[in-house]
Amino acid sequence: MADRMAGKVAIVTGGASGIGEAVARMFVKEGAHVAIADIQDALGGRIASELGDACFYSHVDVSQSADLKKLVADTVSRFGKLDVIVNNAGILYQGKTIVDHSEEDFDRTYGVNLKGVWLGMKHAIPAMEKSGGGSIISISSIAAVMGNAGQSAYGATKGGVVQLTRHCAAETASKRIRVNCISPGTVVTAMSLQQRPGKTMAQILAEASGRNPLGHAGVPQDIAYAALWLACDESAYITGQNIVIDGGVTAIRRTSLGSQ
Repeated sequence: MADRMAGKVAIVTGGASGIGEAVARMFVKEGAHVAIADIQDALGGRIASELGDACFYSHVDVSQSADLKKLVADTVSRFGKLDVIVNNAGILYQGKTIVDHSEEDFDRTYGVNLKGVWLGMKHAIPAMEKSGGGSIISISSIAAVMGNAGQSAYGATKGGVVQLTRHCAAETASKRIRVNCISPGTVVTAMSLQQRPGKTMAQILAEASGRNPLGHAGVPQDIAYAALWLACDESAYITGQNIVIDGGVTAIRRTSLGSQ
């Protein structure tokens, strides 16, 4: 089905790379106008240029209320309204134990991963009310529901995103604003190369493929398709939900046939 988002206006934070880039590109392909927000100016500007008049880029630190407030205002000024926001921006300080994690890194993780989502909701809701409703989509993680050594700050903030989604959904249902989140498992992106120096993308994909019951790695488009469904009218009866996309990691215990 083409043009599933025809006439809709969306904001995608963290839209200059990875999952956010895939979401922004898919939304434009399906007929939306999109504001890409990020701190990666060169990447964000290039993507916006490629997507043409249907898109613009803005330098935004999602932990700063003024940045998000201005982004919403600029989006409405340019495209006339706001229907969708995808709170995707996030950071991960990998491999640091609670003892080794600095307070500064914890505060930054909280500021981007949780406060940034809260601010996105806070500033988007009034604009969506004026549009007659909308869809808020936030990106959490399976780290919200699973323990993983070295991801305490990340997992705590992502767990907060899931619960924040439920509370926001309760507050906005009467305003015709739906609020949901997506919890990806391992998704292989360009950032995976930075986190695994010396590895090729083919090697990373092969390694990731063995980590879930489906036996193949997740890619940004897997998450983008879910975001597209939550953003368009096909999901009009869903709110307050956390959709897990992880190849079965959190749902299926991997054992050999017949074992306990």
